[in-house]
Amino acid sequence: SILQHSSVSVQVCLPALNEYFSFQNIFTDLTLFEGIHLLPAAHTLSLHLGNVNSLRIARYWDYDFLEGEPDSEEEYTKELLRLFEQAVNRQLISDVEIGSYLSGGIDSGSITCVAARQFANIKSFTCGFDLSSASGLELGFDERQKAEFLSNLYKTEHYEVVLKAGDMERVMPDLIWHLEDLRVGQSYPNFYVSRLAGKFVKVILSGAGGDELFAGYPWRYYRAISTGDNSNYAEKYYRYWQRLVDDESKPSFFQPAVLKGINGRNTETIFKSTLNEANDVIKSPEEYINRSLKFESKTFLHGLLVVEDKLSMAHSLETRVPFLDNDMVDFAMRVPVHLKLRDLRQADRINENEPPPLKFVNPSDDGKLILRKALLRYVPGHYVNGRKQGFSAPDGSWFRGESIEYIKGLLYNRHARIYDYIQPEAAHALLNEHFTGKVNRRLLIWSLMCFEWWLKTFLPNPHA
Repeated sequence: SILQHSSVSVQVCLPALNEYFSFQNIFTDLTLFEGIHLLPAAHTLSLHLGNVNSLRIARYWDYDFLEGEPDSEEEYTKELLRLFEQAVNRQLISDVEIGSYLSGGIDSGSITCVAARQFANIKSFTCGFDLSSASGLELGFDERQKAEFLSNLYKTEHYEVVLKAGDMERVMPDLIWHLEDLRVGQSYPNFYVSRLAGKFVKVILSGAGGDELFAGYPWRYYRAISTGDNSNYAEKYYRYWQRLVDDESKPSFFQPAVLKGINGRNTETIFKSTLNEANDVIKSPEEYINRSLKFESKTFLHGLLVVEDKLSMAHSLETRVPFLDNDMVDFAMRVPVHLKLRDLRQADRINENEPPPLKFVNPSDDGKLILRKALLRYVPGHYVNGRKQGFSAPDGSWFRGESIEYIKGLLYNRHARIYDYIQPEAAHALLNEHFTGKVNRRLLIWSLMCFEWWLKTFLPNPHA
């Protein structure tokens, strides 16, 4: 609606574009719309009427991950169970019907189990994927079988949507229109499962936040643990979070006018200021982990929540997140790191040259240890102790196969709008690395497609 005002002209915010193609996210309060900012999370904005210069933004809350008291594991587990059930039951209060997402993970699975105790035949929803053209790790991306197992166990009224190559192409215009500001990774599955749930319920429970609070991405944190000083830690973590284009490649990736328009807003400085707000000295592996958890909660989780809110409300669906209940968050931030991660003291054995994502120090599973133990009350051991999967389509294979003509038609087009900002030779070289199987560039391809559709959707074409 802001864009409809006669005094607003749509322009790309180049510093935000730089952040997006660095992190596949925007860490500051910028948006891709020049002159339009987000109010940062946990901040208030006040304005004295009649005085336009009185605008004041103030933070009222922040994450604070600290090592808690050395109570027994049993005491922490008992309290976690109490707070988890309290959080879910709090968010079941509604004057309309509530449903629950149900993936193959323990977070949404346990929420569904608690909710099913209160509401018989609660509706549950899963998004699956056709894996007939998938390969490698992607062959495990479809979690319908696990979801159906829990649905049968708790007698939910279960619904599924199964996506195949080609479903992405159909949804891109609507997806970008509702998303407005590009954040994080492939989100079209979220759009489809929200649309499915919106046909049956108006409120949905989601497992978002469990990974960020209880250390569900161990391969990330172990990469950041430093045997050196704080600067070494920040540099290693910054290299990891350059998800799309690293600093060395930006001069050949962006058009010269974009590089000039970035105007000295260095993404490394932005990253380090977000990571090390307190500027205190980190002295132990536990402190490195807690700093990482705070950083990812304020950046990655924030991006996930922005996307989820926009794409669920596109279908008049309200998403509720029990793991982010106030009492639950306060507790999770005090749980000692050794109750979340198993291999903390062996982290230096990781090979820094190994690519992400699912690389662990030893063959056993890691991450969310206390959460796994607590949730054994609701779900069987083989379900709780499965490897971390994540909600993702087999796009690596689809982008090299069944979707390749769509991608080439969109991004190899000499009239593509992105090439006002990105050098086509650099983009094509990166695309070819994916098409030939040399490097998996699925995240970058997704972001290039999204930015092209964003320009088509929001920015008038000066050449039309």
